Amino acid sequence: MNPRECSLASALNVIGEKWSLLALREVFYGVHRFDGIVRNTGAPRDVLATRLRTLVDGGVLRRVRYSERPPRDEYHLTQAGLELAPAMLGLMRWGMRWVEDAPVSATVFTHSCGGQLDAGIVCTSCGEDVGSGEVELPDTGTAQGS
Repeated sequence: MNPRECSLASALNVIGEKWSLLALREVFYGVHRFDGIVRNTGAPRDVLATRLRTLVDGGVLRRVRYSERPPRDEYHLTQAGLELAPAMLGLMRWGMRWVEDAPVSATVFTHSCGGQLDAGIVCTSCGEDVGSGEVELPDTGTAQGS
């Protein structure tokens, strides 16, 4: 059996774990220090340290030293991390809509104009929003549904 290779699988190797996504949420919300990320996610400290290392090694976050004695770093988004905003917004929106008893996020991403941001799919050719029934997958020669 040959599993389908794709960039989604590669991306999930870097960000596809609960504590990684929750750590990213916190950094998007402006929480940059380890203790704050631990407090707001509830992640075990050792697990979070490993996930943050993976995000740094994957180019999603960068460490910024804020104290020499003792040595302490903050975590900030890289360009790659910033480009995860649509995926994060999409997951949040999906969770609020489809996960029973999911809380409505107390904090939302906002634009500089003050409006709330929303994730969507836009055609790079014509610029139009794309609905769910309008997405076509390329024929890769792989049998579907097998």
